[in-house]
Amino acid sequence: MKPEFENIPLNKNEETHRFEIIVDGYKAFIDYKERPGKITLIHTEVEPELEGKGAATAVIEKTLDYIEQNNYKLVPLCPLVFAYIKRHPEWKRIVDPDFKGFEE
Repeated sequence: MKPEFENIPLNKNEETHRFEIIVDGYKAFIDYKERPGKITLIHTEVEPELEGKGAATAVIEKTLDYIEQNNYKLVPLCPLVFAYIKRHPEWKRIVDPDFKGFEE
């Protein structure tokens, strides 16, 4: 994560079912679905003003940290999150063992 994002708080917006960060008044977010013990990440999006600045990576990393810190298992259906975990396989530790998407 770029240093400029480190101190930006992650908001779990339970009304909209989004993990969000706000950077200079613009949002980066991940849509999620929550079930007991599991969080499914569905879609990551950044407002056009944040594209290419690392905001998507920041919200992904902060969300993965949240999932781990709160003892959830992850179901990474979002293509960006899935790709991030493929590049950073250490995060497979929080992936739901029933999720078969990373099998070779």
